[in-house]
Amino acid sequence: MSVKVSRCQGVRKKSVIRDWAESIIVAFILAMIIRTFFVQAFKIPTGSMWPTLQAGDIILVNKFIYGAKIPFLDLRLPGLREPKRGDVIVFIYPQNPKKYFIKRLVALPGESLEIKNGTLYINDKPLLEPIFSCRYYYNRGEFAKEDDKVIVPQDSYFVLGDNSASSQDSRYWGFVPYKNILGKALLIYWPPQRIRIIK
Repeated sequence: MSVKVSRCQGVRKKSVIRDWAESIIVAFILAMIIRTFFVQAFKIPTGSMWPTLQAGDIILVNKFIYGAKIPFLDLRLPGLREPKRGDVIVFIYPQNPKKYFIKRLVALPGESLEIKNGTLYINDKPLLEPIFSCRYYYNRGEFAKEDDKVIVPQDSYFVLGDNSASSQDSRYWGFVPYKNILGKALLIYWPPQRIRIIK
């Protein structure tokens, strides 16, 4: 009788372990699908986007809005819309594919951009929206010289940090190809006192 009981207990233990293993595997697969195609968390390493984002903020990035990249293929899923001016985007740094950057998109494909007296000019017209006009932009780097106008290539974007005095952005290294864009910054979810939608 005791042998039968111990065998039953062994079967139950194996069943519980198997159930736990299956649950963990399913949860892992679901997490990877969500991370790859829908939402991914990123930690902000510097103050280049201050005051919008601070070093140490952890944000969620919407990856399906522009169409998520398919791993190991140079393809994207269909997106909800194209990137637009003012979006805060996360992208693969063009000069080092192992790094991710976060900046604000300011100029679209085919547009001209110039920085004059701290103001951004797109196609010779100043950007007057508050997210741009309340900031001072410095003429620094190869792509933002004083009295110099740059034209954004097709399928590329010009991005700047909100903290123009301390940001390595398109002024220094050029344009962000569309294929490098991972998604739109959605919200700060950590630390708790900083929880907010990113605008």
